[in-house]
Amino acid sequence: MAAVEVTVERLLSLWRTPGLRLYFPGVFVLLTVLGSVLKELELVPETYFSSSRNLLNLYFVKVSWGWTLLLLTPFVLLSNSSFSRSASFLGRRLLSLAVATSVWYVCTETFFYIEDVTGSCFHSSSMEALNSELTTKVSCRRAGFHWWGYDISGHSFILCYSALFIVEEIAPMAWVKTAGLSPLPRLVLNLLYVALNLLVALWVWMFACTSVYFHESIQKWLGTTCALLAWFLTYRVWYLNPWSPGLPPHRRQKEKKQHA
Repeated sequence: MAAVEVTVERLLSLWRTPGLRLYFPGVFVLLTVLGSVLKELELVPETYFSSSRNLLNLYFVKVSWGWTLLLLTPFVLLSNSSFSRSASFLGRRLLSLAVATSVWYVCTETFFYIEDVTGSCFHSSSMEALNSELTTKVSCRRAGFHWWGYDISGHSFILCYSALFIVEEIAPMAWVKTAGLSPLPRLVLNLLYVALNLLVALWVWMFACTSVYFHESIQKWLGTTCALLAWFLTYRVWYLNPWSPGLPPHRRQKEKKQHA
């Protein structure tokens, strides 16, 4: 318990670093630029992470949105309930998870659709023999063939968007008085906070691997740009309005409730 609380305090101190949250989105722009250059120049040797069969990709990245929601949903409920236990308030905060899930679904389905309508099925990876009977990626791969279409980087999108989303939603932890919670909720909240920070670190690492080892530069740029736009239009534009799920609560909101 004590070790977990010390870890939480260190993570909170880290996020208090001036400019860290402000410039965090720029990390993904920088990684996309550097990764694309390194890939084009072939300066990075093949490693375990250059294979799409690596365990982190198979069991985390492939189901990254599931991991994000699995950890973030109980965290949002526990952390936000320290500001208000109003059903309408907590409902609005949970609505931000629904909005993010809708963004994820629409964007990824759009990427799949683009790859389908721009692609063709080939008998081998050399793309010499075209199979005109199979017109979708799913049917082509199911038959054991190779599909070649315009593949906007879904990895760049989901890893960038998930990390930005988590960072926004864990911010209230800085003003949650965990000492006022009973032991079990406090432990769960602290463990979720640590796990979500580890998840952010993992998403950033796998984003860097994607930038260095996979996709063409423009495909990575498109995926990353979609993620940055989705984050900006929600947390920096729409959520500032009263007819929205609203931003995660902060210290001033808690002080107002205490003085009310």
